[in-house]
Amino acid sequence: MKEASGNTMVKAVLGIDIGGTGIKGAPVNVATGELLAERVRLDTPQPATPAAVGATVRQLVTSFGWQGPVGCTFPAIVHNGVTLSAANVDKSWIEAPAERILAEAVGLPLKLLNDADAAGLAEVMFGAAKGRNGKVLMLTLGTGIGSALIVDGNLISNTEFGHLVFPKDTIAEKYCSAKVKDDLGLKYKQYAERLNGYLKHLQLLLSPDLVIIGGGISKKHEKFIPELVGLRFPVVPAALKNDAGIVGAAIEAAKLYGGVMVPYVAPLPPSQD
Repeated sequence: MKEASGNTMVKAVLGIDIGGTGIKGAPVNVATGELLAERVRLDTPQPATPAAVGATVRQLVTSFGWQGPVGCTFPAIVHNGVTLSAANVDKSWIEAPAERILAEAVGLPLKLLNDADAAGLAEVMFGAAKGRNGKVLMLTLGTGIGSALIVDGNLISNTEFGHLVFPKDTIAEKYCSAKVKDDLGLKYKQYAERLNGYLKHLQLLLSPDLVIIGGGISKKHEKFIPELVGLRFPVVPAALKNDAGIVGAAIEAAKLYGGVMVPYVAPLPPSQD
């Protein structure tokens, strides 16, 4: 970690974000959402089996010399600690006791949740939706479309709105994910038209008060968000960028396990990648 400033102590949890290509993490000040050390990123093993991913997560935890609660995200439906799908990881995760597997791998208390849910929680607590009531919908646009629905600060977990049938004979994430934009070579204006149609569909179903766009494409939000029209809600980019999953996972673990007291360090800015 960075050098401590004075004798101030803060409560921290190690947040870990498991993705299809990378596993990244850092200790988080759970009172402010700030990272307390430079993020560490390791490649997701291929194939991404439970044993292989568990070993990589253990390596990441060890790199920080961490001895405390861990919050961890996973790119799948996570229900009562069990993974019920397997997006971009090995199919052996389906119906696996993933929370227990990862907790045993690191030998520490661990809370597991869906990656988009974690990102949405972080944005509500510390990011673009801080202080907002009502229905907040976060969409992470990447290889697929992840979603998080938070109502008056309460998470409705595992919504999976990227799998809604839209426009017809397909699902939304095969129509307007960031990967679709890249695969089809769409200009941002063309992509915005697709995204706009999907958001109007969500407007009909949910009437959200705010939509937050995350994922790597949100770095270019000025190229497509201004093109969105006919919506009854504002659409804004995620504020925590690629750290949102790490922060949200740490927040949820802190609710269950508290945290460990560590020396205060000057906050790091959100990661830009």
